Amino acid sequence: MKREIFDADHDAFRQLVATFVAKEIVPHHARWERDGIVDRAVWTAAGRAGLLGFFVPSEYGGGGTADLRFNAVLVEELARAGATGPAFSLHNDIVGPYLTSLASPAQKERWLPGFCTGEIITAIAMTEPGAGSDLQGMRTVAVRDGDDWVLNGQKTFISNGIISDLIIVAARTDPAAGHRGIGLLVVERDMPGFTRGRNLDKIGMHAQDTAELFFSDVRVPDSNVLGSPGMGFAYLMQNLPAERLSIAVAAMAAAEEIFRITLEYCREREAFGRPIGRFQHSRFVLAEIATELQLGRVFVDRCLVTPDLSAADAAMAKWWTTELQQRVVDRCLQLHGGYGYMREYPVARAYLDSRVQTIYGGTTEIMKEVIGRSLGL
Repeated sequence: MKREIFDADHDAFRQLVATFVAKEIVPHHARWERDGIVDRAVWTAAGRAGLLGFFVPSEYGGGGTADLRFNAVLVEELARAGATGPAFSLHNDIVGPYLTSLASPAQKERWLPGFCTGEIITAIAMTEPGAGSDLQGMRTVAVRDGDDWVLNGQKTFISNGIISDLIIVAARTDPAAGHRGIGLLVVERDMPGFTRGRNLDKIGMHAQDTAELFFSDVRVPDSNVLGSPGMGFAYLMQNLPAERLSIAVAAMAAAEEIFRITLEYCREREAFGRPIGRFQHSRFVLAEIATELQLGRVFVDRCLVTPDLSAADAAMAKWWTTELQQRVVDRCLQLHGGYGYMREYPVARAYLDSRVQTIYGGTTEIMKEVIGRSLGL
């Protein structure tokens, strides 16, 4: 079925992104995987190409569009290339909305121009060693002291944790107030007391730096607080649907690309005198995958053009597509046989890179909780 949600502007943007990915990312990605981090130069190159902050108002150097389909195009082209290193979607789709919707005019003047040029790389720090999906269980605290907030605590599994210059940190500003006592503080790279731990050794997504962050009496000025210091939990809940939709978009694009590669492999690889795709079992497996991908694609595209997407619908998209991605990659690897186990083949790398998709952004189990509660259960 032909996708009908994109127009000529999106198609032109897709060509721009595809060219950028082929020139600036693909030739370097293997080295980034060995290094465990991408070059900062790819961020400034992305800024020059207009791939960062295209939703940011033009007065701050952005593209001034609220059309999520442009976000989707960028996410899809990165996913299809297996480019897990440059965390542009984290920057654009997850951190960006906090800055555009919550930052004061002065904060926007300070941060958004660099956000758009790639000179300021961002991250968001929610997860803690003892509190993953349970945001209300966080122990990082910020205590008001004059014009500053004194921040103490630890975060873990933070994407862009090493390379980032600006990190939105969720912390308890009033421990007695429960979820109404959480604030969002912006920590900048060189603030005294802020240190980064090791670049975590993950089973996949090796080119994307993921780190532990430590805060020891970090003095964060009140001018670095986003919105109200007691409304952080509400802000997080408001922005999570966009994050989960972005993950769903990536999951669908990555699964579709691995299916395309596998289909070609099954047409060319021969066993017992004929292409393996002509064996009934292989045909049936490929037919099942094609059908499931079609169903997932239609739903995600509908979500992309639905105004004010609900938390439940975003949760449905996130858990269904990421679980689908894992099923697709697993079955495609099996169809590759022994070659599928070799890291030189895209399906092997995808097998490792896709595993985290059902975990970050809220686990599948949490997604089902969100959906269940929306049903009044």
